[in-house]
Amino acid sequence: MLPELRARDAHAAARSAVMILAVCAGVVAGLTSFQQNSVTPAAQVAGWMVVLALTVAAVACQLVDPVRLDRAGALATIAIAGVFAVCLLNVLTRDTTAASQAFLAFPVLWAASHLRTGAVILVTGAAVWSDCVALFMLLSPAEAATDVLFFGAVLVVMAVMLVRANGVRDRLVDALQEQARVDALTGLVNRRSFDEALESTLIRPVGAGTALVLIDVDSFKTINDSHGHPVGDAVLVHLADVLREQVRTDDAVASRLGGDELAVLLRDCTPDVAARRAEELLYAVRSTPLPLPDGTLLSLSISLGVAHVPERKGDLTSLYHEADVALYEAKRAGRGRVAVAAA
Repeated sequence: MLPELRARDAHAAARSAVMILAVCAGVVAGLTSFQQNSVTPAAQVAGWMVVLALTVAAVACQLVDPVRLDRAGALATIAIAGVFAVCLLNVLTRDTTAASQAFLAFPVLWAASHLRTGAVILVTGAAVWSDCVALFMLLSPAEAATDVLFFGAVLVVMAVMLVRANGVRDRLVDALQEQARVDALTGLVNRRSFDEALESTLIRPVGAGTALVLIDVDSFKTINDSHGHPVGDAVLVHLADVLREQVRTDDAVASRLGGDELAVLLRDCTPDVAARRAEELLYAVRSTPLPLPDGTLLSLSISLGVAHVPERKGDLTSLYHEADVALYEAKRAGRGRVAVAAA
């Protein structure tokens, strides 16, 4: 999900950049027209050049793929260019008022809201440094130092607060996504995530094909009736731990599909290897009983159904169906065994 999130963030940054650039272009155009009798010709030319640059930047953000802009560092560059443009206009118009310096807040706020921490530091540092240079060119050292300390502190505090707020937001989003992806009881991926992984593997198969192993806990209802539902939950957690020990995450995905039904996706796997891996899972569960609170050991048994599709064949529904048929064959044959779907 990370690339998708970054793409979404880039699109949001570009959309807000278009709006801010357009607003700033209008404000600068209005100020340039309003002050045309009170500023130098150089300031007027610079003002209209800034309006043109802001307009071009807004059009670019609207037309160019935001992900490409982000990868090229164009979004951070636009913010830094905005900082320098504000300070240049302040110098040319010899304007040292709080209102003129307040324009530096626009690129800093935008960067802190949308860009990564490194870019925010760069933009904020450029704003403080440029404001310092402009003020020391126009004011006495004492007055310039006072303004730099005040506006610099305001800009830094704003940037820090927004970066921290965005960090909290990102952590909350990550936590919600993790909850949506993982089964709360076992810690295995849930049915939705498993289906996505399986479908992706079937669309882009590799090597020897794809295998699906469906796992059902034998006599799970009896375990719940005899020992209580907390023990039933402990059984599922225990089996999930056994699966994690047996399954390599680089070529397999383990999931709780629902109830007492678990599943394992095996990528780049031949039918023989899939059957052998299922037998290994069966043996691992048999040889790892669950310790109960009273100190006794609860022996567990599982039935497994294995289905396999070679490269570039099969679909999600048919693979599930074949594995499910094999699973019920294993249960009808006496449980505690592996059944493989016919090729």
